[in-house]
Amino acid sequence: MNHSQLIEHYIEAYNAFDIETMLSTLHHDITFQNISSGEINAETHGIEAFRTLAEQSKSLFTSRKQTITNVETNETQTCIDVTFEATLTIDLPNGLKTGELLQLQGRSEFMFREGKIVSIVDRA
Repeated sequence: MNHSQLIEHYIEAYNAFDIETMLSTLHHDITFQNISSGEINAETHGIEAFRTLAEQSKSLFTSRKQTITNVETNETQTCIDVTFEATLTIDLPNGLKTGELLQLQGRSEFMFREGKIVSIVDRA
């Protein structure tokens, strides 16, 4: 599987809440950061920590969908622009309520090692 296919497989599994398939695309040394408005609001190191975060975030949405709108690749990483839509199961501090649609534009940066994703940085 090339890098673009690996990312697509990861995104499809994310959208389907299929954590095991998501994990199958990741290197055991995966690092993950979620950065919102310049601040890191989630960070993990290692596949088990990523699994824990994925399980926790799964419960925040009744549905979620990332759609890739652009892909840029160089020797060291692949960056994708995404639109994100999700229906909330909880009220958020920003005023969005349970059942409302959360919509964001974001960018994800992926790095690879040994045929797997070893780093993900999500920016919104």
